[in-house]
Amino acid sequence: MAPSPHPAAPALADALAAGPVVLDGGLSNQLEAAGHDLSDALWSARLLEDRPEAITEAHLAYFTAGADVVITSSYQATFEGFARRGIGRVAAARLLRRSVELGREAARRAREQGARRPLWVAASVGPYGAMLADGSEYRGRYGLTVAELERFHRPRLEVLAGAGPDVLALETVPDADEGRALLRAVRGLGVPVWLSYSVAGGRTRAGQPLEEAFGLAAEADEVVAVGVNCCAPEDADAAVEVAARTTGKPVVVYPNSGEAWDAGARAWRGRSTFGPERVAAWTGAGARLVGGCCRVGPAEIARLASVLAPGGGGPLPHAAF
Repeated sequence: MAPSPHPAAPALADALAAGPVVLDGGLSNQLEAAGHDLSDALWSARLLEDRPEAITEAHLAYFTAGADVVITSSYQATFEGFARRGIGRVAAARLLRRSVELGREAARRAREQGARRPLWVAASVGPYGAMLADGSEYRGRYGLTVAELERFHRPRLEVLAGAGPDVLALETVPDADEGRALLRAVRGLGVPVWLSYSVAGGRTRAGQPLEEAFGLAAEADEVVAVGVNCCAPEDADAAVEVAARTTGKPVVVYPNSGEAWDAGARAWRGRSTFGPERVAAWTGAGARLVGGCCRVGPAEIARLASVLAPGGGGPLPHAAF
């Protein structure tokens, strides 16, 4: 396995074995709250070129709130997506590496501000549908074979792995076939991964049973955690238990707030059902890597951190929300 650029921090797998670890919340909502327009097809990845400092500040807000792990802005960053913006492969690879560097810079600043706990950076790897930017990331079934999906993912994975993240976050995966492709694509990279599906109603977004989807990770040595993200908190409740039972591995869970997106009005509706009261049930069922996704911000992560590590790795003293 590739040496960590920060050897003083324990491996994330060791930390998960010792107890719960706090993930960050939604990067896009934090960037939007700071006034950045993410309507571009590249979403938050656009800021890797235009406003990298904004990404560092967003990561820092989550470290300050008590997150132990931040997820990079590379979710929608692909060679194909950058090419549509006129960005060639050399420049695109540089931007992918930059996403990890910005996470490292945020961790450095957090330590300067008083963080005394280990801090990790997870390089985000979004699904094929995120590159299409047409909502198919929540449906799966792209009409591609497992081999074709593996060929799509491998070049980006190689660049991100070479940038030295602590872990690769294979996230918001809608389809067990894509999960299989991603697990093939990470072989030999020397970086641990977590595999996280987007689910609804007890199945993947593509309709497969969760036992089938999670089971792919059971014998994959690279996988340090398996679970769900970008789903309703209610769907996460049952999925955590299934992931733990099916794989015997630590579970990662970071759902959305529970609000619903009204596409016609381009606004979020309803109320949040994400709250610290769910955390005890998740950790009791095997969750060890816990955070939030869309519409979950630093305030929610601060409360979650206080629940998971009272008196310990919670918010830095100067955090105020």
